[in-house]
Amino acid sequence: QPHLVESGGASVQAGGSLRLSCVASGFAGCAYDMNWYRQREGEEREFVSSVVRDDIIKYGESVKGRFTASRVMAEHALYLQMDSLMPEDTAMYLCNVVLRFTWTCHLSGTYWGQGTQVTVSS
Repeated sequence: QPHLVESGGASVQAGGSLRLSCVASGFAGCAYDMNWYRQREGEEREFVSSVVRDDIIKYGESVKGRFTASRVMAEHALYLQMDSLMPEDTAMYLCNVVLRFTWTCHLSGTYWGQGTQVTVSS
C-alpha cells in the first residue's frame, strides 16, 4: 500500500529552523519525483520544492535562499531544512510523490501525505 509520512513540524519563533522529513513506502519498483508543498489555512497549496536528482532541485520564490531540500534515495526519504523562518511560513507542509512510467511499477499518478504543521510566531 503506497504511503507517505511527513514529520518534523513544530511551533517555533521567527528566525528559527526546522527540518522536515517525508518517508515513502509501498513504491517498490517505481521511479518518482518527490516534492514539498505547503498550504496555509483558507488558501491553495503552494509549491515549495522539487527534488528530481541531487543536481535538479527547484524552489518556490518565497523560500529561495532559506530552505534546502534533499533526497536520500536509499531511504526513500525527502527532507526540507528550513532556516530563517518567518510567520508567513506558517502552514501545513505536505510531500507528494509523482510517479514516472516504469515497466516494473504497477502504480501511476500522484500520492500525497497527511502533512506536518509548521507554526512560526513573531
